[in-house]
Amino acid sequence: MPEAKLTLRRKARYDDGAIREMVIWELPESVPGSQHSYKYRFFYGKDGKRIIGYDNERGKGDHKHVNDVEIPYTFTSFGS
Repeated sequence: MPEAKLTLRRKARYDDGAIREMVIWELPESVPGSQHSYKYRFFYGKDGKRIIGYDNERGKGDHKHVNDVEIPYTFTSFGS
């Protein structure tokens, strides 16, 4: 069976203390709850708190976090 392939990992720290992190894995099959072959997490936060984030946690599918609220959304692509 093919293995997961790390396709992107970037982390940036800003002068105001905020952090942005993006990680994308290409998988041989979809994560349960998602309809595509990526596992990902995007995070933007400050002072130890997530301000906004996107991920597809196993069983939850694609969703975003806005502060403490979790909202499902439809994934389309990573590109424009």
